[in-house]
Amino acid sequence: MVTIDYADPRHPQITDLLMQSHALMQSLYSEQENHYLSIDALCQQDVRFYAADLDGAYVGCAALALKEGYGELKSMFCDPRHRGKGIAKALIAALEQEAKSREFDVIRLETGELLKEAVTLYTKLGFVRRGPFGDYADDPASVFMEKSLN
Repeated sequence: MVTIDYADPRHPQITDLLMQSHALMQSLYSEQENHYLSIDALCQQDVRFYAADLDGAYVGCAALALKEGYGELKSMFCDPRHRGKGIAKALIAALEQEAKSREFDVIRLETGELLKEAVTLYTKLGFVRRGPFGDYADDPASVFMEKSLN
């Protein structure tokens, strides 16, 4: 059974997941096109970090960066061996609850155009495309999405 809870990005199993995610992003995108947060940034007070535990092992993670008036989904990654088990959906549900508890009306995200599975997942979970937000520039490598929490 999968459990989702707050976690420390510095835990070795979680750090491994994050390094896998970073390596994937670096293999697909230039340094300027990568917008992932460092492990140190994920430990800051304006970030709520969650992990998915499956039978005592961390198999997925996601974070909610607390922005002015919205939450931003960051560092979403699931161990490829455990995809298709509802882990990403459970992580996003936890982020949505966190955002609602902070009275945010929307969650936004930036992902890569080449990450078709991620875009498909976010679409299935109610996210819709939008233009750039925050400090992001309009970039053809990026997909910007948001989900209303109302």
